[in-house]
Amino acid sequence: MTIKGKAYIGGIYEHPTRKADDKSLAQLHAESARGALEDAGLTRDDVDGYFCAGDAPGLGGLSMVDYMGLKLRHMDTTETGGSSYVIHVAHAAEAIVAGKCNVALITLAGRPRAEGMATGTAPRNNSASPDAAFEYPFGPSVVTQYAMAATRHMHEFGTTSAQLAWIKVAASHHAQHNPHAMLREVVTVEDVVSSPMISDPLHRLDCCVISDGGGAIVVVKPEIAKRLKRPRVRVIGAGEAPKHQMGGQVDLTYTGAVWSGPAAFAEAGVTPADIKYVSIYDSFTITVLITLEDLGFSAKGQGGKLVADGNLISGTGKLPFNTDGGGLCNNHPANRGGLTKVVEAVRQLRGEAHPKVQVKNCDVALAHGTGGSLGTRHGSATLIMERE
Repeated sequence: MTIKGKAYIGGIYEHPTRKADDKSLAQLHAESARGALEDAGLTRDDVDGYFCAGDAPGLGGLSMVDYMGLKLRHMDTTETGGSSYVIHVAHAAEAIVAGKCNVALITLAGRPRAEGMATGTAPRNNSASPDAAFEYPFGPSVVTQYAMAATRHMHEFGTTSAQLAWIKVAASHHAQHNPHAMLREVVTVEDVVSSPMISDPLHRLDCCVISDGGGAIVVVKPEIAKRLKRPRVRVIGAGEAPKHQMGGQVDLTYTGAVWSGPAAFAEAGVTPADIKYVSIYDSFTITVLITLEDLGFSAKGQGGKLVADGNLISGTGKLPFNTDGGGLCNNHPANRGGLTKVVEAVRQLRGEAHPKVQVKNCDVALAHGTGGSLGTRHGSATLIMERE
């Protein structure tokens, strides 16, 4: 079974809130759902499939279905961290092809900023996790695990901090045009490498922002898409893959994108050269660099050259990325950025991105999510869409 051309993105929404002191988690989900449905020209009565992940409160999908008053034929609560929502789009398309639903709603929301979460510098101990007894004594944190990946890539391939900094520079050039972005000031390579060191070799400006908010996506069957008064964006390829410790055979220089990417390209029938715009999960600058290599936009070890000298800046670079400012500058709701990657890719395909960053003749775009940690275990998900 293929999903190529058999499901469309009918509606999208990015919640404008960046600090939700006056909103509950359920409220953020519901407001995002309403926004995406309004964008599509649909109502909650049209929804017969619902998709969410571990950021949903209470009993997750069950609680949100009750809260929003949805009547469903299908529900999916797949949890792969920040890549969950890219996977959900593919799973929604699969459900539509299988006749399980006609209108699938996907929501994301979180309040980490309002709840005082800091940049991931503190070790996290999930005692129920089977790896905790082996890894927690070494004090792993989110940022140290990504720093390990960056250090190894630098050792193996000569990647530099200045090359990583260009990723932040590109994101900042785009964020200046986004009124909702948390960080709108354009930065330089020197600004990034001179910012405080968080975990060597990652500086403060190599790290994503922490924000509240959320977003939603509506996926519909073709017959419904044709009736909607929105530019038509169809899903043409998807891939998903986990990467873990593999019994000690750990290589920190690549991600699960080495498997999810080729699967998505094969289903879509396109190559990296056909992609006009990429939305790449940017929890840290190193995440972007390694992912682009793994997706085939450069040879392994050559990502530093690919991202340097403004090559990711829309209008001037060869491969425009994250034109909303991404997680590095715009937002990172619930510390899960996959959904917003799909949202900005759809904006680009519709021609609805900010005029200063809109990619010319953008007809094929890729969104990629990463959930978990590059240093240990994570899930990768790749989605390819085209304008009809």
